[in-house]
Parts: sequence; structure tokens; C-alpha cells
Amino acid sequence: MCSVHYNHSLTAMSGSDFMAYSLSLEQKTAFAFVGMLLVFLGLLIVRCFRILLDPYSSMPSSSWGDGLEGLEKGTFENALT
Repeated sequence: MCSVHYNHSLTAMSGSDFMAYSLSLEQKTAFAFVGMLLVFLGLLIVRCFRILLDPYSSMPSSSWGDGLEGLEKGTFENALT
């Protein structure tokens, strides 16, 4: 015969008994750090989906040669003289 044992100590506690088991400082720090990591992960996921849905909005509209006056793009010989 197989008998299954369950821990019913948490379900049998009242509200005042549950408050007696508070978290330690290390546990609170770990939960806060994990929470910040989850928020950061969520922001990265949202940013990646926005880039995937509209990839050209994050690209600059100007190119490297827009500021050149009268010179063709890619010709540096004339710019040196």
C-alpha cells in the first residue's frame, strides 16, 4: 500500500500564526532582486516585440553622407585637398 502524506500546517494556520513566519532580510533582498530582474525582462521583451513589429522606426533616417556639400558619398580624395 502506498500512503501519501501532505503537509497541512500552512493551511491550518490562522492569520496571526501566519504573520509569525516573516521573511528574513536575505529572503526579502532576494525577492526584491528577482522582482527587479522580472521587471527588466518584461521591458526588454516589450522593446524586442516593438522592434520586431516595426523595425524601420528605430533606424535613423539620415545617412553618414548627408552633411557633405558637393562631394559624392564615398570619395575622400577630394575632401583631403
